[in-house]
Amino acid sequence: MSPLAERIHAALPQTQCTRCGYPDCAGYAQAIAAGEAEINQCPPGGAEGVSRLAAITGRSPLPLNPVNGIEGPRTLAVIDEAWCIGCTLCLDACPTDAILGSNKLMHTVIEPYCSGCELCVPVCPVDCIALENVTGQSTGWQAWSQDKADEALGRYTQRTARLARAKTEHPVVEDTALADADKKRAVIEAALARARARS
Repeated sequence: MSPLAERIHAALPQTQCTRCGYPDCAGYAQAIAAGEAEINQCPPGGAEGVSRLAAITGRSPLPLNPVNGIEGPRTLAVIDEAWCIGCTLCLDACPTDAILGSNKLMHTVIEPYCSGCELCVPVCPVDCIALENVTGQSTGWQAWSQDKADEALGRYTQRTARLARAKTEHPVVEDTALADADKKRAVIEAALARARARS
């Protein structure tokens, strides 16, 4: 990463939410440094985040791009444990390993580690994950802190290293991966059918 990209990266909130259109905060920072992305694509950073990036890059501040989302309060993912089917899709989606659970067992969110990225919500097949406002009227950097950003980056870095290590130690053959995906899909469909029967 270039020195400019490193400075930009350090100014981002590290939620790893992908709303900027990049796979993580580092990817967005590198794109800004390369002149491939605007400085107004980070809803969690909000207007203050845009101002920080403008100061670092020397670009003029812009309003937050609504295509990427709007500035809002920090949220916390909460799992309705009565409806959780233990599919593990949210575990795979969480960039900070803030969700604890196991296959076919109830999952729960470890509150201090949740960055409010919202990535767990769309993958839940039973819609048992809700987002709760935990900062009231405070939004953007007023709803976040550098300490929280540093912790989120540390957890994301650890998760990335763990996944890379697992991939090296336990390489998955393509056919096996497809078979596992089909098996998981069948388990989820069966759990959904049971959940529908309960309601």
